[in-house]
Amino acid sequence: MSDRVDEWMLSYLNEFDGKALVSVAKGGLDLAELEDEDEKKHQAEIAETFKPLVERLQSSLGEKVKEVRVTARLVDSPACVVVDENEISPHLLRMLQAAGQEAPEVKPILEVNPEHAFLTRLAEATDAEFDDWALVLLDQAMLAEGAALNDPAAFVKRLNKLLLKI
Repeated sequence: MSDRVDEWMLSYLNEFDGKALVSVAKGGLDLAELEDEDEKKHQAEIAETFKPLVERLQSSLGEKVKEVRVTARLVDSPACVVVDENEISPHLLRMLQAAGQEAPEVKPILEVNPEHAFLTRLAEATDAEFDDWALVLLDQAMLAEGAALNDPAAFVKRLNKLLLKI
């Protein structure tokens, strides 16, 4: 569903043809029923392996995110941002703000794809570079979600600085 009012409409329409409608942009999406036991075990092992990196990301990003966690929902992207099940989505927040309405502050949850090369590079980053890489990862996820960056000039400067070191 890609129309601007779809999200508002879905707050009133909870199911279709006997099936519950679930937003993929909400953090509560459970794909476990689609996985076999071996895949579930593999995902649990990956989450445990990447726990130190996730904790380091959480510490680095601090108040910019509500939480950082490993996800199995991503294939090509290094990260995505989602919100909790009962929070207003970023898209709806932007619509409310554009209409001049007050909207609550919602911190995104950063979900990372541990099998992406970006995360491998991030894990290898020096302490001096790690915070910049973490912010680039978050900013890319925000851009992919459709959000405008709070400080686009800082994003470009940070990205250029990191690219020149490669």
